[in-house]
Amino acid sequence: MHFHSRRSPVLSTRGMVATSQPLAVAAGLEILSRGGNAADAAIATAAALNVTEPTSTGIGGDAFALYYDAQSGQISALNASGRAPAALTIERLRRESLIDEREASIADPFHAHTVTVPGACAGWCDLVARHGRLRMAEVLAPAIRLAEEGFPVAPVTAYFWARGAQRQLARAPNGVELTIGGRAPRAGEVFRNPGLARTFRAVAEGGAEAFYRGPIAEAIVRVLRAAGGAMSADDLAAHTSTWETPISTTYRGYRVWECPPNGQGLAALIGLNILEGFDLADMPPLSAERLHRMIEAMRLAFADTAWYVADPAFSPAPLAELLSKGYAQSRRELIDPGRATPDQPRGVPVTSSDTVYLSVVDGEGNACSFINSNYMGFGTGIVPEGWGFTLQNRGHNFSLDPEHPNALAPGKRPYHTIIPGMITREGDGELFACYGVMGGFMQPQGHVQVAVGLIDDGLDPQAALDRPRFCIEGGRAGGRVSLEEGIPVGVMSQLAGMGHTVAPRSGYARAIFGRGQVIVRDAESGVLWGGSDPRADGCAMGA
Repeated sequence: MHFHSRRSPVLSTRGMVATSQPLAVAAGLEILSRGGNAADAAIATAAALNVTEPTSTGIGGDAFALYYDAQSGQISALNASGRAPAALTIERLRRESLIDEREASIADPFHAHTVTVPGACAGWCDLVARHGRLRMAEVLAPAIRLAEEGFPVAPVTAYFWARGAQRQLARAPNGVELTIGGRAPRAGEVFRNPGLARTFRAVAEGGAEAFYRGPIAEAIVRVLRAAGGAMSADDLAAHTSTWETPISTTYRGYRVWECPPNGQGLAALIGLNILEGFDLADMPPLSAERLHRMIEAMRLAFADTAWYVADPAFSPAPLAELLSKGYAQSRRELIDPGRATPDQPRGVPVTSSDTVYLSVVDGEGNACSFINSNYMGFGTGIVPEGWGFTLQNRGHNFSLDPEHPNALAPGKRPYHTIIPGMITREGDGELFACYGVMGGFMQPQGHVQVAVGLIDDGLDPQAALDRPRFCIEGGRAGGRVSLEEGIPVGVMSQLAGMGHTVAPRSGYARAIFGRGQVIVRDAESGVLWGGSDPRADGCAMGA
């Protein structure tokens, strides 16, 4: 049984961009046409997404990237996530009565204390400096034009903008800058953001320095201090991205790549390692038999990552052991083929420790898997006055249990949900797929489900993205399982009968299943096959 897509994949040989906003795709294609490569086009696309979908992403958030260099076959991982302010401690939060003891997290997810240093700007500049060909002024030009001249707001974006306007922007300092007289722009309404254009012009001329020092940094500190936050000018000035060694595992003749912790890509790799021991191709894709095994594999993966994913500078995880095939076998044996086990404990490996996603492959075969996010839509909704972007709330993902590896500490990076993915062919190391699925804790689950569609079922990228998904809510091993419209009702009831707490989802509630982009490269012809998630406003387009 194959899942039949309602939309054809997009094909090209000269480069491709796939993301959730067509105007951002156009920005990336413009940069490719000007001689830019995958790195340049990725940042042009990310900046344009900040303009057209500020409900999900922006320069006030964080970013991660995987970059495949076609000439060397090497993959590099960029961690452009920020750190907690030096003055922020668990003790301070306790003194200020801001701890939700039941959840061991900051009680108000939009409080100024949830703002970590925004890492995106440094990440944009670092990716272009290391792998790109163009100057930042050229790369940011399409986004500056969109922000100054305005753009018509897409329908799905308008819906979530309205929710964010009520939830965050209405009460956040200067949140009105991201509205039209206090309300969200409607679908088809033109929105201009001169403040954001001003931010991008400063970065185009002065690089990351213009963001982390000077007037923008002063405005960030001023608005956060006024809202009770702890961020200082020194916190911003000290920020750096890090280039890291990506982590990977093999899956049926392919190698799947993720960024290492503090990102949750580890969960996708653990899930795939467990699933490799099952003959999924022999099970109908939307059957209870297959979905049960995939859900249980992800429960086990989340049980591990909820503990082990933390800033490795503070708490390094035993990655080699967690990713070993022997460990996967021991975890696989915990899966009961007929019953759900929502309370799986984390394993003890033996040691010898809301978001936009975009995919770009250029005509030479270089690829950039890039993800940039505020978290929870507009993040805190707090806007540094006059600069047109909101500040993230990634600090809400810290644990406030002092014994936890992901416990809040000054200068520490939190557990991160945003993860770019990439797949190469194990035989020759050539690029197979540049892909990702955005959406909080859905992301590793989406990576696993799309990879299974591409590899086990041989689907094209669009069909793999169109297939209905499951989502274990909240990234918790015992979480309720949302099931998307399109999974047969009989299968939903079978899963419920096996002990899964299930919740059918349709309409706008399908946002929980994330929004992905996939570009697959044919090894022999070099033809690029692209797909874009039907759950968003976007598309894939060839150069």
